[in-house]
Amino acid sequence: MIVEKAILAVITTKEEQVGGGAPIFICASNEELQLFSTNLEAIMDGIAHRLSDEVYIIVKH
Repeated sequence: MIVEKAILAVITTKEEQVGGGAPIFICASNEELQLFSTNLEAIMDGIAHRLSDEVYIIVKH
């Protein structure tokens, strides 16, 4: 199966602001948030998008 368009992951420092069916990664700091989004972007072959200072998503276009 080839995934063409999907939200692959949600990364946040504010657990109460997110939900849904994609994997959610909770980070303790903004530095950890940046690290997770950069690494998951490469690992998942997706693109990181910042929705706010506390929430990033990894998307496959």
